[in-house]
Amino acid sequence: MPVSRPRVQLRLPYVVCATVLLLLAGYGSGAFRGPDGGAATRADGAAGVPGPPGAAASARPPRPAPPREIPGLGPLTRARIPDGARQAFVVTGESPDSNRSTAVLYTRDDPALGWQAALAPWPAHNALNGWTPEHYEGDLRSPVGVFSLTAAGGRLEPPATTFPYDLSPDFTASGDGFHGEPLEGSFDYVIAIDYNRLPGTSPLDHTRPLGDERGGGIWIHVDHGGPTQGCVSVTEDRMKQLLTVLDPAKEPVIVMGDAASLSA
Repeated sequence: MPVSRPRVQLRLPYVVCATVLLLLAGYGSGAFRGPDGGAATRADGAAGVPGPPGAAASARPPRPAPPREIPGLGPLTRARIPDGARQAFVVTGESPDSNRSTAVLYTRDDPALGWQAALAPWPAHNALNGWTPEHYEGDLRSPVGVFSLTAAGGRLEPPATTFPYDLSPDFTASGDGFHGEPLEGSFDYVIAIDYNRLPGTSPLDHTRPLGDERGGGIWIHVDHGGPTQGCVSVTEDRMKQLLTVLDPAKEPVIVMGDAASLSA
């Protein structure tokens, strides 16, 4: 009697289903490999199928904008502004030999935001012959640089101000300016620029640490309608506004010079 062999039945559907299940399990666990052999990742950073191009980048929070710098100032000029200064009165001359300028007050109350314009630009005058990086007595040029502002004074009672203010009849001006305009009232309100002087003393103090030949008495004062001998001048209403806004606690400075010098 012939011996019968047992029949082997291949259950291919079960093999295929098992394979599919294994593959699906690999998909869910991030076991798929990318073209370079590394695990593929989803757009949210988890393992899996890569998301659409740019999806991962768009998921990152935007970088904060860098602190705003004062327009028109180059790295050398910016470096001269003390770290503690939170007010900067920037006076920019039209050219090295021009006696006309533009003045803007900037504040830095939030270091993360940087410098912000606190007041609209004002027209201003500077010395008759323009600007110089090395001022000498009688050159009729305004000194270029960054100088602290620490004291004020004048012939008239000041507006509301926190600045040390020397009220004195000695703040007088007489005669005519370079264009024949009367100088009377020019020193009704002044703010001393700490060029060749002792900071914190009255604007009338005549101490000259650099020597008398280097000039002095450089102030911000009331404009008389023409160029100055070395000072910066703005109109009387602007002068009052400046005295009201400047705050000694914010260590204010003046940044002054022609546009080309300040951009260095």
